[in-house]
Amino acid sequence: MLTGKKILIGITGSIAAYKIPLLVRLLKKQGAEVQVVMTDAAKDFVTPLTLATLSGLPVLSKGFDTETGKWNSHVELGLWADLFVIAPASANTLAKMATGIADNYLLTVCLSAKCPIMFAPAMDLDMYKHPATQENICTLISRGCIFIAPASGELASGLCGEGRMEEPQEIFNKIKDFFQKKQRFAGKKVVVTAGPTHEAIDPVRFIGNHSSGLMGIEIARAFADQGADVTLVLGPSSIRAERNSIQVIPVTSAEEMFNATTATFKNADIAVLSAAVADFRPETVADHKIKKSPDNDAMTLRLVKTEDILKTLGQKKKENQMLVGFALETENGIENAKKKLHSKNIDMIVLNTMNEAGVGFKTKTNKVNIITKDDKILEYGLKPKNEVAQDILDVIYQSLTRQ
Repeated sequence: MLTGKKILIGITGSIAAYKIPLLVRLLKKQGAEVQVVMTDAAKDFVTPLTLATLSGLPVLSKGFDTETGKWNSHVELGLWADLFVIAPASANTLAKMATGIADNYLLTVCLSAKCPIMFAPAMDLDMYKHPATQENICTLISRGCIFIAPASGELASGLCGEGRMEEPQEIFNKIKDFFQKKQRFAGKKVVVTAGPTHEAIDPVRFIGNHSSGLMGIEIARAFADQGADVTLVLGPSSIRAERNSIQVIPVTSAEEMFNATTATFKNADIAVLSAAVADFRPETVADHKIKKSPDNDAMTLRLVKTEDILKTLGQKKKENQMLVGFALETENGIENAKKKLHSKNIDMIVLNTMNEAGVGFKTKTNKVNIITKDDKILEYGLKPKNEVAQDILDVIYQSLTRQ
């Protein structure tokens, strides 16, 4: 399964480093090429000789080896790998990765890596729970790094709680899953819409909503990471796709989003419409800023409907295309989502409700129900939005494989 895969293992200064020889052995038994990179602090916990014996390659910890006179190019190593797994990842290393510090060989390789980076934190409970560490982890996840959450258990300090590095077998399983998923959508053309739309009232004012676009962007990132050719139609948002392989079409208004989405849908295999598109826009837009008049205490703004993008694509959808919609409800969520699913001829709908904490606009988490065309309801708990995106892709993939 892993034959020919080039995997970098980065080991940092943590007692959990003693577990990594087993991970190296598991990877080698599956046919992977394994190159170990260590920090100097890591050598206090596991010897380079052990790791070199198991991997079949000399362990690297410096750019220039004074004993052999050989230069170990961090750039070439970063280009060589298919996956870079940093395990254990100490709090110190996570902070440096998040801020771009490169004061050792492992970190220079990290900055040079063109492959995905997977990291498995290991540290004491209080260090792991510290807001700085949590923010660093979130930063790395937002850049596309793959987070292997630590387990709860007995820690080196004697405390018991989160911070214990995941076991080598579990890390190995996640590496296998990564390579299995990496090509799930290879060759598929995917359109994702994300973010709000802004409907102009005059040159300085607009009607909009609080959507940040994060959910749709995470979906686009997940598709790109799994081999799809992704076009992201993105409304006004400060969040970036963080993937060079994603083609971003920036739009502002519902009309612009309609035009961009309908045009790209023609050649798409899958479309996921997660954008919070305005249902109404001002009938007329003032050429100049509207000023308050001393004679008027109120202003009437006439609104007209915007084009229904999801309904239009449902009417145009071909047999070999999959169309996924989103529904944001405040009451009667399941009933309203099912009605939308069937009336607009879509294959699947993702239901959000805004009646509990951590769900809705401008949050990093979400809680969804996914309803399929046969009215099957899949319920999920509150999760980070990148994990919600993975759940959505899993259902899409399962649906495609059943066709």
